[in-house]
Amino acid sequence: MKFNVSSSALLSALQSISKVIASKNTLPILDSFLFNIEGEKLTITASDTETRLVTSVDVVSSIGSGLFAIDAKRLLDPLKELPEQPLTFDINDDNMTVNVDYENGKFNLPGQKGDAYPQQKPLKDSAMSLTFESQVLLNGINRALFATADDELRPVMNGVYFDILTGGLTFVASDGHKLVRLRNLSIRSDERASFILPKKPANILKNLLAKDTNTVTVVFDDNNAYVKMPAFEMVCRLIEGRYPNYDAVIPSDNPNMATIDRLSFLTALKRVSVFSSQASGLIKIQLSENKMVVSAQDIDFSTSAEEKIVCQYTAIPLSIGFKASNLIDILTNISSENVVLQLADPSRAGVIVPTENEENEDLLMLLMPMMLND
Repeated sequence: MKFNVSSSALLSALQSISKVIASKNTLPILDSFLFNIEGEKLTITASDTETRLVTSVDVVSSIGSGLFAIDAKRLLDPLKELPEQPLTFDINDDNMTVNVDYENGKFNLPGQKGDAYPQQKPLKDSAMSLTFESQVLLNGINRALFATADDELRPVMNGVYFDILTGGLTFVASDGHKLVRLRNLSIRSDERASFILPKKPANILKNLLAKDTNTVTVVFDDNNAYVKMPAFEMVCRLIEGRYPNYDAVIPSDNPNMATIDRLSFLTALKRVSVFSSQASGLIKIQLSENKMVVSAQDIDFSTSAEEKIVCQYTAIPLSIGFKASNLIDILTNISSENVVLQLADPSRAGVIVPTENEENEDLLMLLMPMMLND
């Protein structure tokens, strides 16, 4: 087999899919990229045991066709140092030695037969398909990903839950302390379905979708999902299990509402949280008429801080405690100018919603309170 390809086009394709490869693989061949040359098209695959990502590059010319694998690190490291130029790959079909020639030199490296590379199982006949704009999927993953858990005992919490209803698609993520629910009302389905996308493929999709403005097709069954984009195809194993009833934990009646400038709130939290207890990260929020006081203290180091923020609030005076890092994460992942903090009492979850949602979106974030010392 022999083919010519642009060095920058090849490097870009390899870097895009290389994040799938795990640092430690049970199968040694998964440390490699799988190449499939057919005519003027070079298809490249990277995989671990759970996730598979495929892309393709146009070649200038080729002789022969077939599958071969090359160790990812051995190929990527020299390619990163090459300026844009044509590369000639010459693969010995007998011993799978790979010779790469370029303008001022060449390098040789061992290859492997591609037949040993694990193949992807097809989806079941009952698989369901959804097609939508890439921005819809990107927004859902972007808003929800930070709230996913790292919980070995409850693996269902370690991914983004896609709840597909006849009235829209809902993205949900929660780690038991914070929760994100983003409804997109533009995506409709004839039947109810759901799946849990693991954190690793969600992160990879987040990076790929940021550069994509086309439509995306997601086809899934009980075990796997195919995500098809113009330049990439991802296959990933889904998290199996039943996701908790997320609507049940969202308080339906929060009479105490404060409207606050999001950036003022966020920057005040970042300053004040420096003085909170390193063990708990507790910050205290005191609400009174059209005023919010954000405070924190660390008794062990005799440090404290307090800031006042003007807000719209006319309900009863109220004090509540939150973990600063969680509240900062929530405010960072909302894009509107103002947010509404909805509270019932200091022992019940606080709900934070934007005053203005994106088109066809309904975003809600929830944060469990912490007990105040006083």
